[in-house]
Amino acid sequence: MLSRLQELRKEEETLLRVKAALHDQLTRLKVEELALQSMIRSREENVTVSSSATLGQMDNEAAINQTELHLSLQDDEEEEEEEEEEESDS
Repeated sequence: MLSRLQELRKEEETLLRVKAALHDQLTRLKVEELALQSMIRSREENVTVSSSATLGQMDNEAAINQTELHLSLQDDEEEEEEEEEEESDS
């Protein structure tokens, strides 16, 4: 009976060590999971920022092109007015 009790105690100690080791491993895995999630979020944010910057750049280019077109039209109108004035002066 005594040897059986000693055997059970040794088994209990072994099981407690295994439990502690599994708990440590689970904690490490949770930390690694959080780190990976953080990396994924960071990459997603970088992609979003990059996409926004690209869209912003495209909007800026469109605005510049529109301004250039507007200025070009104004120049054409001014030239026509000058030509009309010259014709009326003649």
